[in-house]
Amino acid sequence: MTAAIRVEGVTVHYGDVLALDGVDVTLDHGRVCGLVGMNGSGKSTLFKTIMGMVRPDTGTVSIDGGTPARARKTGVIGYVPQSEDVDWSFPLSVRDVVMTGRYGRLGFTRRPRRADHEAVDHALERVELTELAGRQIGQLSGGQRKRAFVARGIAQGARVLLLDEPFAGVDKRSEATITRLLKELAADGAAVLISTHDLHALPGLADEAILLMRKVLAHGSPGEVLRPENLALAFGLDVLQREEEPA
Repeated sequence: MTAAIRVEGVTVHYGDVLALDGVDVTLDHGRVCGLVGMNGSGKSTLFKTIMGMVRPDTGTVSIDGGTPARARKTGVIGYVPQSEDVDWSFPLSVRDVVMTGRYGRLGFTRRPRRADHEAVDHALERVELTELAGRQIGQLSGGQRKRAFVARGIAQGARVLLLDEPFAGVDKRSEATITRLLKELAADGAAVLISTHDLHALPGLADEAILLMRKVLAHGSPGEVLRPENLALAFGLDVLQREEEPA
């Protein structure tokens, strides 16, 4: 079976700064994988490399057996960015943002057809944003904005979905909605890779986890990856001490 994401021997530098060091990652379809690590561990760089937005110094990336560029062009891969990477003042409605997921299917005229509108309506309904479809995207709450970008991936029909810190600044309702949707998408055969700082929520969210500190320190079930000795390698002894403190 072709892996949804295959990263082999990827090293990335930003000038003299080493961001990723010989990273190997394989993720199959039908799985939710949590990517964890401290700030500066290379999580966002790994996402951008998988997306083809950053070119590695060495190593290769394949998405469904093809290149990242092909995956973007065919709509195989979808991306939910961090909030700070989006211009929320841009005059797009929620519906417009979700419709951008259909652009690869619109043909030369770039005019949405009935099937495109139906796909957007369905995606908005799944993320519970139908009533806010006409609102400018920047007027939404943090959680609603994240749900809108998940809807874009659903409308796109993405088989590989990357989410960079989707729960940062998100209300509990949106967090529960997004978690449910990601599990449903994986059950339908999608591969979902989520960057998150919430270690406590990871076992209830993901089937597997990757601990990153410029290189992969551990990859397995959340329980295996979150062992104290692994966390000490990635975060330092202070995390171990906090974990051991009585509630």
